Amino acid sequence: MNCQLLQSIQTMPQGRESEDAQRRCALARPLRSLNSRPWQSRSLDFGFAPLRLCLKLLLFVIVLAMSAVSAVAQEVEDTIRIKTRVVFLDALVKDKKTNLPISSLAQENFEVLDDGKPRSISYFTREGEARKPLALILILDLREDGAGRFMKKPEIIKSMEQELAKLPAGDEVAIMAIDIGEGERREWLTQFTNDRTKIAAALAEAQRICASHDEPTDERVARNQNIGEDIEKAAAVISASGANQPAGDSKTSETAKQAEGNPKDIISTEVIKGKSGATITRTFRRDGSVDVKRVSKDGKMTVQLDDIYDMASAIQNAALKAKQMRPNSQVSVVWISDGIAPIFFEDRDASEQALIHDNIIFNSLTVELRTLFKLLMPIGKPIAGWMGLSLYGSAKYLAQRSGGEAVKVGSTKDYGSGLARIIGNLTARYSLGFALAEDEMDDGRMHALQVRVKAKDQKGKDRKLLVSSRQGYYMSTVAPKEAAAKAQ
Repeated sequence: MNCQLLQSIQTMPQGRESEDAQRRCALARPLRSLNSRPWQSRSLDFGFAPLRLCLKLLLFVIVLAMSAVSAVAQEVEDTIRIKTRVVFLDALVKDKKTNLPISSLAQENFEVLDDGKPRSISYFTREGEARKPLALILILDLREDGAGRFMKKPEIIKSMEQELAKLPAGDEVAIMAIDIGEGERREWLTQFTNDRTKIAAALAEAQRICASHDEPTDERVARNQNIGEDIEKAAAVISASGANQPAGDSKTSETAKQAEGNPKDIISTEVIKGKSGATITRTFRRDGSVDVKRVSKDGKMTVQLDDIYDMASAIQNAALKAKQMRPNSQVSVVWISDGIAPIFFEDRDASEQALIHDNIIFNSLTVELRTLFKLLMPIGKPIAGWMGLSLYGSAKYLAQRSGGEAVKVGSTKDYGSGLARIIGNLTARYSLGFALAEDEMDDGRMHALQVRVKAKDQKGKDRKLLVSSRQGYYMSTVAPKEAAAKAQ
């Protein structure tokens, strides 16, 4: 079969189709010369073009695969860079009139100021997009004359259980119970888990503790043991690394290997030097108890609080637990109490540094004070302040500084809705990040952060917004490539 015969058999129109027929004939001639049998030349006539197409597709796939490998390598490199040299922060934006979160904003609506200077936002996600899993830590202050009088009610426990059950599967909850009244004890009721059964059992245990504060001493010591073990691990970390506290002006830490008088019980000693010149010495014991002593700058006033597990100790223990068990999660603490939380101002400042250093969002859920406490507060607050002690309001202060919320409810029926508000606002946040330059080294101080948001309403006017985010950050201690190479 030659070109003339093929064209006579197939009545094709002139133009592109005729040119295709001629091209096929030209390809058929050399192939037919390899074998004189006509049925094979016809087979090759229709098979060579698909073969060539397959070869082209194969080359195309190889090129795509090489590009994909290059892209993946670049993505991995970028991921490493983001993890080591990007400052992350979460921002909650609410409408000032409705107090409801706004989730429709874009990156262009945000501005981040670092010590008053604008930073270029290099990382941005919003609600519904990829985010870190949430590691939620509930700290229940179960004092009988405080929030414990509400936590003993089954309906309160049930409402909290229902709200925690609404968390997505990837988010987890840990629950710590503390009681700084008579028969003091503190324990982890559950470690991080998303098992609804375990969470419900932990809340039921909190209710049982509230109902019976006269637990035998041996059992109380056994329950405190896990707190002591956590502090012991912290002491080991401090001793191995040399330092693990925020590098601020108000906090230093040291580990006591052996303490004179009772070396078996004392695990570590922490010293906090405040801006006022006062010094806080905190002693941790293996049974979980903590002794706190404050000495004024001139040394004339000493306040000693023995066997107290205050807010500062709870925050420190929670931060340690999260760092060890959930380092890649967004950690958030919910302090549940009646609002009264005795804490030295130096301890409060150190807690603020710890929260900001580890990017932990602190929230508080409090109820109304008892009438007697309200009457005594105007008298007790100035006296406590003279001793360097904060009685009320520190939880709200820490929430504002770390970008969390301070929710106050007026009745027991609002406990569940208050917790729902905190959880809802934790999952409705924007995640922002800006890259640090190669020559920006850890300077050992807290840098002030501010997030500004501008958005227009439907009428084109500026919306009145409320923005919550952490108020500072510490630079990453990871050295730039050049410094790392020299160190090696």
